[in-house]
Amino acid sequence: MFEYHGWVTIRGTTAADDESHLHRIVDELHRHIDLVDSPYLLDLRWMNGEPFIHLGGFSNHRSPDAAELFEHVAVVAPGSYGLLHIHDAEDPDHGGEVRVLRLVRGTVTQHTESLLSPYVPTVEDPDPLLG
Repeated sequence: MFEYHGWVTIRGTTAADDESHLHRIVDELHRHIDLVDSPYLLDLRWMNGEPFIHLGGFSNHRSPDAAELFEHVAVVAPGSYGLLHIHDAEDPDHGGEVRVLRLVRGTVTQHTESLLSPYVPTVEDPDPLLG
């Protein structure tokens, strides 16, 4: 099982953005998003004059698309910030945790989400068949 939910506020820099520069960044991100063939939520839109990405999905197996999108945004829009929560049951090191990717100042870091981890028993009950 691979579940993810996230958002990004798009900013070209950590200072006030030139609006034409921000539009070029959003156009590039739209082109990148169009290449991601995903049946899940992946939306880039303007709200109140600011661009945002929202994404979420739930699939049977791991997909690198969500994390790769965060890495791509870090490169093309280093002033952006956001969070991506991931539960990857197939991850040999962190399958029992909900992980958070934090995007800030052009850097993506990974953390354990303490409010939802450990996944069992915080989110789900233990499987009685597994003892």
